Amino acid sequence: MKQATIKNIASELKLSASTVSRALNNHPDIHKETKRLVNSLATELGYRPNIIARNLKSSKSKQIGVVVPEIRHDFFANALSGIEEVAYQKGYTVILAQSNEDKDREEVNLNSMYLHRVAGIIVSISQTTSDSSHFKRLIDKGVKMVFFDRVCDDVNASTVHIDDMQSSYDVVKYLVNKGYKKIIHFAGPQNLAICKNRKLGYEKALIDSGVLYSPVVIEGGMHESNGYAHVDKMIEMGIDNCAIFAVNDPVAVGAVKRLKELGIKIPQQVGIVGFSNNPITEMISPQLTTVEQPAFEMGKRAAEILIHEIEDENTVIIPSDIKLETNLIVRESA
Repeated sequence: MKQATIKNIASELKLSASTVSRALNNHPDIHKETKRLVNSLATELGYRPNIIARNLKSSKSKQIGVVVPEIRHDFFANALSGIEEVAYQKGYTVILAQSNEDKDREEVNLNSMYLHRVAGIIVSISQTTSDSSHFKRLIDKGVKMVFFDRVCDDVNASTVHIDDMQSSYDVVKYLVNKGYKKIIHFAGPQNLAICKNRKLGYEKALIDSGVLYSPVVIEGGMHESNGYAHVDKMIEMGIDNCAIFAVNDPVAVGAVKRLKELGIKIPQQVGIVGFSNNPITEMISPQLTTVEQPAFEMGKRAAEILIHEIEDENTVIIPSDIKLETNLIVRESA
């Protein structure tokens, strides 16, 4: 069945298309009975407005684009819920795309949203994004943009994130105080600011704690498979009695799986801490000690800032840099 159009409604009611259009938009010049008839038939025919055409015609849009690395991650799913909550309250809808941790796909998604005339875009960058030129091009064209969690430090746009360095510092100080003789870091890709800052926090905590060994960093990706492989590399390095600080929960979960396969006791022989507080951290055994990030609140704040920048057309926008608090959740693994 073809989608109903304004012309279909106009033909059925023997009205002009312009009259139907104004009735659907609640124009004050259209009689109440005409509006009732038009809206009733529109509902009956299943009419849906062509949002893209409307945006092109009016140059105003009530849609927000959101680009995240992977929707399947609980962190991004919760952040999206926060974004949609604010968008709905403010009369906006959300177009969602995922980069699948691929910079080229991220760029395609951004360009598609620009062509759809979204009012603005909220972004968390992919782990393969090593430059910000594709973001800068759209911002130079007047696109409103807000980054959350994974941000670009060299882009003149508002950001909502946590203090990754301080949060990581606190984790490592906790592990030192628990008496672990050596603490190693399963790090993420260093082109991402969050990974770089978590590594810096780890290193600074060791220095400030006065430990008698150099930092041990095994760098890789941010998936379970990376944590699983890092454990084998750790064992090859002769390290089997330590604590692991993982860049995120998936890496930590992968490490737990491999440690258990090898018969290494957690936390007696190896302690482990993740980052994000994904639901799975309470479901595995032993339950995972982790850093809780306020994902829902992060999404809300990003949407609030973006919509404010979209609607405050007459003010020169000074980009905001919002840092939210984290919380160390202590469980069985450390």
